[in-house]
Amino acid sequence: MLPSTLGQHSYAPDDQAAAFADQLWVRARGEAEDAFGRAPMLAPLFLDSILSQASLESAVFHRVAARLKNDVISLWLIVQAFHRAQSAEPAIGAALKADINAVLEHDPACARVVEPFLYFKGFHAIQAHRLTHWLWQHGERDFAFYLQSRSSEVFQTDIHPAARLGRGIFLDHATGLVVGATAVIEDGVSLLQNITLGSTGNGPGERHPKLRRGAMIGAGAKIIGNIEVGEHARVAASSVVLESVPPWSTVAGVPARVVRTGSPHEPARSVSDILSDLSNDSFVWTI
Repeated sequence: MLPSTLGQHSYAPDDQAAAFADQLWVRARGEAEDAFGRAPMLAPLFLDSILSQASLESAVFHRVAARLKNDVISLWLIVQAFHRAQSAEPAIGAALKADINAVLEHDPACARVVEPFLYFKGFHAIQAHRLTHWLWQHGERDFAFYLQSRSSEVFQTDIHPAARLGRGIFLDHATGLVVGATAVIEDGVSLLQNITLGSTGNGPGERHPKLRRGAMIGAGAKIIGNIEVGEHARVAASSVVLESVPPWSTVAGVPARVVRTGSPHEPARSVSDILSDLSNDSFVWTI
């Protein structure tokens, strides 16, 4: 695992992060070689996506591009755009490593590094967004919109290119995620499927939610308006959140209300355990 604590958001120094990336890359290549032997019918996938790539970043860029390409935009055009973005903003590479680490730490269904690399559309959707966000910020808005549209088709997520995402994002299942243009998702946030970070209006300025560090959002939750979900707060499945959520609290219901409070001094719990609790929280329905 990356020598950092995502729950506390204390990321590793650059030399430690580089060492982790090297270990991760060695592990990914070893797993790809093993998979090549076990499933030779998928040899082109393992060769093109990992074994013929020069680095962790190149492998991720190539795999995401392979899924986004079509008759209009080639794989190599997307790969080149990723490398332009990475060259101009090395934080993109650091972020994707933290995203991989988040999957390895938090997803009990993930047994190998090659799984998010090759198959997990939540991880791929986040990396596609990192590229579209860079393109958006650097004046290539049509390219950004086109790739965002392709990502929506392929990964079943709709993340506006202007939305701001931190590092170590865990997007499980991914299908149905909608994120508006002025939304913010900070470091270490975990989200399940069918979540909406929406707006209450069409006016200018900040109008979408801000998810602070370590927040966890259950499946089907709708969070609407320029409100905050505080650090390490939890939103139960299918809740509709219309007001800001205090840090370290749990909200549930339609509309959502606080059903549990906590503190930074609570014993550490796994994300899978917390999300399981969120799916089982009792809702309070009001009319």
